[in-house]
Amino acid sequence: MTGPVPASGTVHWVGAGLSTGGGLAALCDHDAVRHVRVWHRTEDRAAGALARLGLTGRAEPRAYTLDALAADLAPGDVVVSMLPAPEHAPLLAACVRGGAHFACSSYVSEPVLDQVPAARAAGLVVLTECGLDPGIDHLFAHGLIARAEQAIGAGTPASYRLTSYCGGIPAVPNDFRYRFSWAPAGVLNALRSPARYIEDGVETVAERPWEVTRPQEIDGETFEVYPNRDSVPFVGQYGLPAAWKARTFVRGTLRLDGWLSAWDSVFEELKGGDDERIGALARELAARYPTTGADRDRVVLAVSLDVDTEGERDGDAGRRRSWSGRCLLDLEGDAAESAMARCVSRTLALGVRHILDGSLPPGLSRAAETAQRSQEWLSELGGEGLEFRLTVD
Repeated sequence: MTGPVPASGTVHWVGAGLSTGGGLAALCDHDAVRHVRVWHRTEDRAAGALARLGLTGRAEPRAYTLDALAADLAPGDVVVSMLPAPEHAPLLAACVRGGAHFACSSYVSEPVLDQVPAARAAGLVVLTECGLDPGIDHLFAHGLIARAEQAIGAGTPASYRLTSYCGGIPAVPNDFRYRFSWAPAGVLNALRSPARYIEDGVETVAERPWEVTRPQEIDGETFEVYPNRDSVPFVGQYGLPAAWKARTFVRGTLRLDGWLSAWDSVFEELKGGDDERIGALARELAARYPTTGADRDRVVLAVSLDVDTEGERDGDAGRRRSWSGRCLLDLEGDAAESAMARCVSRTLALGVRHILDGSLPPGLSRAAETAQRSQEWLSELGGEGLEFRLTVD
């Protein structure tokens, strides 16, 4: 095992689609960055993305192939992947061979995990789950849990309810209650995947997540929410105290009120359609309900934690104590940058800056590993316009 590989100051930003925003500009302006190379399908498309972001001349446009990128890597470079999740593992393998650090906003996959030991042994950082969801949601959860532990006590028997709902929605609602701003097939396939979560203290699986959609009031506005993916492993990832038992633990998706009924015909197709039909449906819906240059998006991320003690505390027999905390991010895009791009790219760029300054250790890191880091990162993001509201009862 070698020591940590010092950052070279060269950043390779791979993929410049809709989630690339002000974070890329922040890296171009950072003192520790000497060169930024933006890799896209063609050099012209890379140059177009830089022009759209006002970064012409501040970063080098490159035509992306894995071989071309691998040939350009030098030890200590940082590779930022904005590619679809299945492409992360081959890209990470190239980073390990070339001695480069790796960062992305996606969930950790098994093929990526398989390469973490080799990356750690080579002194390389593998930063994942560093965007909006996953990413800022982790920061919120760690911060709330730390506050609750301080108020209640990590060793005090208690039960808790933690919910984390996030959605990218139209700022101005349309009849469909949604506009497509990322891979349309990904939106539909996520709905076809079972969701596992904890409800009433019991692990529960929803084979069709939309069938357990329910209303959720947030800051006086009614939304619709449903569980997404597998929430249960995050109980351990968030480090919730062993003395606390989960009544509810759900990480899920947020949609505008009326979404469930507006999508009724889509759900009928999802029940019986094969992969080919669902792929075609995704393209049809994306063409019918795109996010155009005239549209503004909105991101809503709401993370809540409620903790109730059980039995006596501090010698007061039968006295129960409770603690509640809420974090809310509610952001609209503007003409310069979508809300989604701002949240994803700026959080990811913040993580990259901490790779550059050597504060992340070799091996696997996520956006939040400790409560202290969560507070530090949230403070830094707040200074870049990603403001949120914390409410404690």
